[in-house]
Amino acid sequence: MITLLIVDDSPIARQILKKCLPKEDNYSIIEACNGQEALEKFRQFRPEITFMDMTMPVMDGFQAIAEIKKLDPQAIIIAATADVQKKAKQRIADLGALMHLPKPASPKAVRDALAKAEQALREQI
Repeated sequence: MITLLIVDDSPIARQILKKCLPKEDNYSIIEACNGQEALEKFRQFRPEITFMDMTMPVMDGFQAIAEIKKLDPQAIIIAATADVQKKAKQRIADLGALMHLPKPASPKAVRDALAKAEQALREQI
């Protein structure tokens, strides 16, 4: 079973993302509502894949990715954001996130992102 950490300050956005997950796969899902909580949950649960919103109160996704990468440079993080500007995408890539997932994400986009993340996970083993 793969553990997913879904980080977004919007409970509705977290719910939408969970509904986009493939029904046939069995994931253990942990949620956090900001970057600080994500960091704490990452330390506690060590999820294999993290979906990270970038714009949140307390600690944004950019800071959270940087802190998680300090804990685990191999952490697989999918940055989910509505900001599709080249500068933001480059910043996300520079932080070491696996990829950028445009919001709102379609079920196909989430499945494709998970497939890419699971491939990256298999390559780490």
